Amino acid sequence: MLRPLLVMIGVVVVSVLVYAHIQPDSFRVERSTSIHASPNEIAPLIYDLQTFNKWNPYAKKDPTMKGSYSGPASGPGAGYAFDSESAGTGSIRIVDVEDPSRVTMELDFVKPFEVHNTVEFELQPNGDATQVSWAMHGPRTYLSKLMGVVFDMDKMIGTDFEAGLRDLKAIAERT
Repeated sequence: MLRPLLVMIGVVVVSVLVYAHIQPDSFRVERSTSIHASPNEIAPLIYDLQTFNKWNPYAKKDPTMKGSYSGPASGPGAGYAFDSESAGTGSIRIVDVEDPSRVTMELDFVKPFEVHNTVEFELQPNGDATQVSWAMHGPRTYLSKLMGVVFDMDKMIGTDFEAGLRDLKAIAERT
């Protein structure tokens, strides 16, 4: 009776490991919203990291987060290092700004594990509004593929992006 149960458990474990192994080696999460403001009004709310952290959902999740800014106040080279129990430890740095249509950032984590991702914001005029897209992409390690079997990373990250975009919209439409 015990042997068939152990064989069944072994088959399930091996199946999960194989399934994780054959998952894509990279990921992309993206969310968008329409904001009734011009790209020129919205872009500075993104490429100024102090302003960015006023609507950034990850900064809001942990009010005890420790952080420090580096480099210029905004634009390429502006950086923010953070240490948080809930958001992890790492840094974000603006690497490119095509004002007012695109902002590219590097997001590097050292805790809970080392990860290097790219974050992109695209702003496309659409009549009296702007379509703002927030995307993150990067490599998937085997560990992240295995975690993806249990956790829907697109949903988890996407939900945070949606909350951030709502807050960005509220700030941009107030000005």
